[in-house]
Amino acid sequence: MTKRWAKASLAILIGITLSIEMPLAVEVFLEPSEFLSETFAGNVPEPKRLWITPPIRAEIRAIMGRNLAQLRIRYWPHDERTVWILEEIGKDQPITTGLVVEAGKVADVRVLIYRESRGWEVRYPAFTEQFKGATLTDHFLLDRRIDGITGATLSVDALTRLARLALLFHRHVGS
Repeated sequence: MTKRWAKASLAILIGITLSIEMPLAVEVFLEPSEFLSETFAGNVPEPKRLWITPPIRAEIRAIMGRNLAQLRIRYWPHDERTVWILEEIGKDQPITTGLVVEAGKVADVRVLIYRESRGWEVRYPAFTEQFKGATLTDHFLLDRRIDGITGATLSVDALTRLARLALLFHRHVGS
């Protein structure tokens, strides 16, 4: 009877352990201020704000499938370049991403802070390089297919939505 009880107890303990969420693993790959400094070679311009008007809100909803909570989005402009630091939920937690748009095309995508327990492979250049040169179609989609990563589907989707959003915002600020 004791062996059965021990086995049942062990099975319950393993079940409980497996059902507990893994602790939040925050990986800061690059501080947002460092990203801005690198992007602008140490000469970071003053930030500006894009106000989210009702027409922009409708376009955001087409990309995100929901409204954003913000009334305005901060960005850093210089010539035909805009830089955006945006966040989107992967599975459960936000992924902080730096995006550079130049002349209507994605110039750079960098995962700055990653808070999920899996899917962190999206931070590598082997993945983010796919976005370079991408533009936004009239239907608010990227003009190319982004290859996914096994086990990181939600993170891939989040970064793809952020790239679409940065391109949309760039259109609206007229850079």
